[in-house]
Amino acid sequence: MPLPTVHLVVGTRPEAIKMAPLALALRRAGLLEPVVVATGQHPTMVAQALLAFGISPDVVCHLHRTTGEQSELVAELVPALDTVLATSSAVIVQGDTTSALVGGLVAMWRRIPVVHLEAGLRSGDLAAPFPEEANRRLIGVFADLHLAPTPRSAAALRTEAAAAAEAAGTALAGDDRILLTGNTVVDAVVAVAADVTGPTAAEPDDERLAAVHREVTAGRSRLLLVTAHRRESWGEPLDRVLGAVRQVVDDHPDVLCVLPAHANPAVRGQVDTALGDHPRVLVTDPLPYPELCRLLARASLVLSDSGGIQEEAPSFEVPVLVLREVTERKEAVESGWAQLVGTDPDLIVGAAKGALDGDWLRPTTGNPFGDGRAAERGAQAIAWLLGHAGRPADFTP
Repeated sequence: MPLPTVHLVVGTRPEAIKMAPLALALRRAGLLEPVVVATGQHPTMVAQALLAFGISPDVVCHLHRTTGEQSELVAELVPALDTVLATSSAVIVQGDTTSALVGGLVAMWRRIPVVHLEAGLRSGDLAAPFPEEANRRLIGVFADLHLAPTPRSAAALRTEAAAAAEAAGTALAGDDRILLTGNTVVDAVVAVAADVTGPTAAEPDDERLAAVHREVTAGRSRLLLVTAHRRESWGEPLDRVLGAVRQVVDDHPDVLCVLPAHANPAVRGQVDTALGDHPRVLVTDPLPYPELCRLLARASLVLSDSGGIQEEAPSFEVPVLVLREVTERKEAVESGWAQLVGTDPDLIVGAAKGALDGDWLRPTTGNPFGDGRAAERGAQAIAWLLGHAGRPADFTP
């Protein structure tokens, strides 16, 4: 008999990176048939990210977007995904994107079980990150299985479930559908980095990046990796960040900076204007995930507003200055691997100086987000939901 089919909905690069280990783990387990669905939200970057894991989408939705607005994306995605997901045994969505929200809603409307990977992240502020905070809260209302990455996220989900039960005047359900798995991004980054940093790994195709890697590997330079892509940072906040980056590089003559710029032409123009003429700053197009992992593994310091990098960097014992006012990855800050600096140039420059000059107190703990087995636990949990396996043991940080 054919295996039950489960659909993994992927719309953006971060989703692809975090879903890929789960798709591979489901295939290895052999209990369910995973079908990777690319929604078309960010088609090129999704295909590129999946390729790093040897995966191609099984289904590709072809959207006809003209305005780029969220309303247009939702209007296109609903009928496309409704057709694709109609025969699914379970639908897996990841994180907090529009693709995740719509995929979950379509499944819920069809009474198909919804699995939420990386469930329970909360900033407490609907405006930051926007609209992701609302998206993930909404998915949390109707998901049938919550795969939480950390104890904090699991606790947030249990608090919300208890509040909902109290408001409805019902007893809290005894069947616990909140599982602590760890974050699959740790599985992803460790596996990919091992392929690109070993003694037999090929150099980057881009000679400029290859030159940076040679300098850093030889110990002649240190690497500063900068990523700043969040929409709320565009404009004046990004100008402040870029000015601070320039100051940090000027203050440390042995530092080489690599900044993969956002694909938006206006944002790229900002970056080129602020840093394009600096001899020790390399501005690149968005990088393939393996190359980003290689940079992360070699970096001495990271400045980033990316949620994923906050989770990935501790695996390489690299400190992160978080270019956001709030973070839903508080574990990174509490463990000492990250520091919130926002877009204040003085805070950025001061914190960077501390990290680069040896004043940063290196944590003694490992990565609080995972141990590299999150995908294995998630695959078993989905099989458990559908009655094909036992419930996995929770991740212990």
